Amino acid sequence: ECGTHAIVDAVIGPCTSSEVEFARELISRLSPGMLVLADRGLYGFNLWEQATSTGADLLFRVKSTLSPRHEQTLADGSWIASIRPTSGTGRGGRDPHRVRVIDYTIDGDGQYRLITTLLDPVIAPAKELAQLYSERWEIETTFDELKTHQRGAREVLRSKSPELIYQEIWGHLCCHYAIRVLMADTAAHWGHDPDRISFVAALRIARHSVARGDFPPSRNS
Repeated sequence: ECGTHAIVDAVIGPCTSSEVEFARELISRLSPGMLVLADRGLYGFNLWEQATSTGADLLFRVKSTLSPRHEQTLADGSWIASIRPTSGTGRGGRDPHRVRVIDYTIDGDGQYRLITTLLDPVIAPAKELAQLYSERWEIETTFDELKTHQRGAREVLRSKSPELIYQEIWGHLCCHYAIRVLMADTAAHWGHDPDRISFVAALRIARHSVARGDFPPSRNS
């Protein structure tokens, strides 16, 4: 979740599986009310179709070479288009999907092309969506929190069996989520942006609290 850095779901598997394969499993868990951001390496017609079927809204970056069929230019410079599958058997008989295309350029970083299910430029102006897409990079900060600070730069997964490796990874994810919930609650209480609170400081406080025994075990422990 970009606004709080909370990891709300994850898929874990062997390195022999592709990122797109894992994405298909994760996307099946989307729900209405979400706006999902994704990089251009994940876009594909089948993945897009699967994601839209969940009722979630999508904002994906695609390669600038992708040329959807132009249908209508909107007042904010974005345009309505149809996307179709470009490969696979029977692709000619599949229904297209209407999307809104947003093109813009960032100095020093090249051209961007986004497609979205949000078709109304009044509800979701192109400039706001372009600014919002930059928030996708918040995941890189989250990876740093999880792998560098929480796990430790020199620490590796210690378990020696696949089952325990899975358990250890989920343990790290749950711990990160608990700290981020604490940070989000604190930020909401004081009227601050969760991004303005230091994860390292929150992690240090949490570790100190656990070391002092301020978190009592449950009855079932």
